[in-house]
Amino acid sequence: MNVSLTTWLVTVAALCALIAVDFFIGRKPHDVSVKEAGVWTVVWVLLACLFGIGLLVFSGGGPAGEFFAGFITEKSLSVDNLFVFVLIMSKFAVPSQYQQRVLMVGVLLALVLRAGFIAAGAAIISAFSWVFYLFGAFLIWTAWKLVQDARKGGHEEEYEENKMLRTVEERFGVADRYHGTKLWIEENGKRVMTPMLVVMLAIGSTDLLFALDSIPAIYGLTEEPYIVFAANAFALMGLRQLYFLIGGLLKRLVHLSYGLSIILGFIGVKLLLHALHESGVHVPEISIPFSLGFIVLVLAVTTFTSLRASKKQEEQEEQERRTKREAEGEREETVS
Repeated sequence: MNVSLTTWLVTVAALCALIAVDFFIGRKPHDVSVKEAGVWTVVWVLLACLFGIGLLVFSGGGPAGEFFAGFITEKSLSVDNLFVFVLIMSKFAVPSQYQQRVLMVGVLLALVLRAGFIAAGAAIISAFSWVFYLFGAFLIWTAWKLVQDARKGGHEEEYEENKMLRTVEERFGVADRYHGTKLWIEENGKRVMTPMLVVMLAIGSTDLLFALDSIPAIYGLTEEPYIVFAANAFALMGLRQLYFLIGGLLKRLVHLSYGLSIILGFIGVKLLLHALHESGVHVPEISIPFSLGFIVLVLAVTTFTSLRASKKQEEQEEQERRTKREAEGEREETVS
């Protein structure tokens, strides 16, 4: 694609306008209802679809297919982020009415940081074609690590603050309680951070760590920075609403990590094949339509098996509770 500076500026301006509207509507702290979250989730998905259709009309099926494959991949990877976001909210005991503000600012921070990653990735790819070998190997390793973490119940672990966050807290100090949506307050003559700012930084910095695998993954589907940026922007900006929409369902997606590991491993292999092809080795390359279909299929199967396994687990737990109650009732009758 030959993306002009004007197109870049218009796209960024449009995204900023959408973000401003989203922020204005949700500016007042409140508990987000499932209806509100559902409406905004649909809005962001429809906007992403309209953007993809626009690419189809003005640039053809190739770029449009790359965008949809990238968007779905980034969206599915961002759902995995939600597990950690839940742990962060619990760790910092964020009041429910402030959670949407935390997520909004945290996601905006993550988007800005990811833009830097995207630019760096584009520069590296244009200068060193062999970097695809590194990206491919890294994604395959990440896929294996996801499987290992899933077997150990990685999402059940408690969130631990990273070194950068601990350094910031030690440098500026943190208030002992929330002060509404304020980020800084005066305490004993010293300007200190509130827990609100700390948790926003935690969300943003944690998402940056997730970008270490999501950015190479989407570059395995497209080498166009414009598409990479747009797919990340649409996936991230709908993340806040998705948090409230499926927050209660996250624990039921028990096979999500396995599905994501298959997707990352698949894209890793795709990158290695592409690298070999660029090096002059005659190997088959995986097309975007096949990639898109494979990703959608894996996510559909993963969701189905997750919900089925969760239902069986719930039925088993209910049966165990019923058996326990019956046993206790029999003991009481025997005693009486």
